[in-house]
Amino acid sequence: MTALAHAPETPYLRHWQVRALQQYAEAQPRDFLVTATPGSGKTTFALTLAGRLLAQRIVHRVIVVVPTDHLRGQWADAASRLGLWLDPDLPNSVGPVREGTQGYVATYAQVATKPMLHRNRAEARPSLVIMDEIHHAGDGLTWGDGLREAFDTAKRRLGLSGTPFRTKADERIPFVSYEEDGDEVRSIADFSYSYGDALADGVVRPVVFAAYTGTSRWLNDAGEAFAAMLGSGTKKDEDKAWRTALSPTGRWVPHVIAAVDERVRAQRAAGIDDAAGIILANDQETARAYAAIAARVTGEEPAVVLSEDADASQRLSAFTQGRTRLVVCVRMISEGVDIPRATTLGYLCSARTPLFFAQAVGRVVRARGAQETASVYLPAVRPLLELAAQMESARNAVVRVTARDDHDLDPDLERIPGSGEGFTALDADAQFAHVLTAGRAITAESLSLDEDAADYLGLPGLLSPEDMATVLAARDVKLRRQVAEFADDVPFTPTTWRDTQEVRKDIHRMVSVLAARSGKPHGQIHAELRQVIPGPPTAVADYDTLVARHDHLMTLVV
Repeated sequence: MTALAHAPETPYLRHWQVRALQQYAEAQPRDFLVTATPGSGKTTFALTLAGRLLAQRIVHRVIVVVPTDHLRGQWADAASRLGLWLDPDLPNSVGPVREGTQGYVATYAQVATKPMLHRNRAEARPSLVIMDEIHHAGDGLTWGDGLREAFDTAKRRLGLSGTPFRTKADERIPFVSYEEDGDEVRSIADFSYSYGDALADGVVRPVVFAAYTGTSRWLNDAGEAFAAMLGSGTKKDEDKAWRTALSPTGRWVPHVIAAVDERVRAQRAAGIDDAAGIILANDQETARAYAAIAARVTGEEPAVVLSEDADASQRLSAFTQGRTRLVVCVRMISEGVDIPRATTLGYLCSARTPLFFAQAVGRVVRARGAQETASVYLPAVRPLLELAAQMESARNAVVRVTARDDHDLDPDLERIPGSGEGFTALDADAQFAHVLTAGRAITAESLSLDEDAADYLGLPGLLSPEDMATVLAARDVKLRRQVAEFADDVPFTPTTWRDTQEVRKDIHRMVSVLAARSGKPHGQIHAELRQVIPGPPTAVADYDTLVARHDHLMTLVV
């Protein structure tokens, strides 16, 4: 008799899962590909199907293939809750599947190393092979070849992915159907459940994108100095400005990390007690630098989860179950990993493919309760804004992006292209640009807030995107000075006219807020402000006077 891990739970099935199971039951296909938006319940669907096929004796073994070691344990735990015992620790050195189990969980790399071993296991008993995030079989030809060799004769195969994916025509993933799409081929799913579908069903949180611009400064290979705003200029300038902004040596990264942490703190204060944020970096060296920055600007050591660390899986589990506010990682957390308490993402990396972006955002969209909203903080550059707009199109809206020349950025590139030998990032500052929601880029110009504005981070739904944009803008200068306190080599002084202009604009925004609340004319509020902070009118006041007035207004607004 096959042992069970413990008494099984009867899973609650969402409407899409029921429909997919019905479609499968009617068709009884050998191969079945499901694309379902991250956070919608692909694992529950797959394990429910596995349980039904086992009960019907169509298969007698379940083999799950996953991209990372951490997901082996996550799948095994999920299976145990449904009464299935899948072994997450079966190495290639052990030939047969252990007695008392109904199958096992392996990684793609493990299968590719010894495909014939896994083929023998799949042939020993009629098997269902579940391939989680199957697009990873295209990460290298050896993985795809190993998958085909191992499971070509399997009784049933189920592919799962968070979003439709593309593959080079000569690197097709086994057991996936394709249609031609230019130089690439696009996967054809047997059943699809999009972000828009999940949003309508209340399965995932709606996402609000907060875009940050700023001035980047760098040296070219000839030692010449250049500067450009994120989201402006030519392709060449935008690439370098983006690369510079992501450098740990400037002020852009500390500013955005501080903004992410502020949102998490306020969510906790408003009742989401375990709210957490994810900081996504390009590589492991940069991730460690970001972690050091996060510790300085937030006052708390973040969790750091890097795949090269031997205890990475344990660290990830500890963060998932703990109360640490932030985690810094690279790709390990970008897909498949379930962290329900994560509500905010700092997308501080240059990966720009639709698949990676959707998977990363998917880490913060899993809904736990009504009126929850996910937030993504990202550079205000066209490739990422276009990807955000693709998710926003699920709300039947499209963000309008300024037209550029045909030679501009290729949105399908994975990373920022190299900027030439001798490129040196000098510094970058950060400025809040806009909130992207429902297909609109919302700035804070001439907007006012109600009395509940201070709670914008707490119970999403109480504050409109317009109000959120206003509060983010009002707090922006405060964050910039906060960051500068920890940047010993980067004193906070007005380096350009923009610095003074931003403070002045924030003062006008907050005066509008107070005028709307009190009914007083703007001029009267300005006069009262000059009595508290003496000096010339705001239009001609110097930087230090403006900062003092800004700080005083902050106490009145929030």
